[in-house]
Amino acid sequence: MKETENREKMKIDWVQVRAQIDKAGKKIRSGDERTASEKRKILRSRTREFAREKQQEKKVEEYINLLIFLLANEIYGIETRNVIEVFPLKDLTPMPCAPLFILGIFNVRGQIQTVLDIKKIFDLPDKGLSDNKVIIVRARGMEAGILADVILGIRSIPLREIQPALPTLTDIRAEYMKGVTGDQLIVLDVEKIFLDERIIVNEEV
Repeated sequence: MKETENREKMKIDWVQVRAQIDKAGKKIRSGDERTASEKRKILRSRTREFAREKQQEKKVEEYINLLIFLLANEIYGIETRNVIEVFPLKDLTPMPCAPLFILGIFNVRGQIQTVLDIKKIFDLPDKGLSDNKVIIVRARGMEAGILADVILGIRSIPLREIQPALPTLTDIRAEYMKGVTGDQLIVLDVEKIFLDERIIVNEEV
């Protein structure tokens, strides 16, 4: 009799066990769903943050504004921050005994400006269309006029597009350049031009 009672007590209620397993499984699955949802939220948040960072990178990209002009059928640019004004070349007074790259002087609103023909400095040919414009530039506390054949306008380009000029034995311009763009726009460095000792000396003549 006692053995029968013991067997009854030891008998497993499989229905109840299955119910508990199902209940535990539901909890686990519920927990997994919440985890997956959280992961999706984190992923979306990181994607938005990445997009914002990329947008900020675009906004802070540095640009340079250039005055574009022709010189012996080549395209050049000078930073607009160095440009004061552009004038038609007229009433030019030659300077005796001056180097060939100094065309002369002319009066700009009561101020005498020296006009430089950088084609002579760069050893470029005297060819191409010319409407004889003078670009008055300022750098290193000095001012001078640079002769341009044709003024093309203003252009804004990313700094990353300007590649360093590769100096060669025949390219005299390299030491006066900031660099060159992919479409062969030559960006001049006015400060380097004004560092030329020949120009400094002749400004005192």
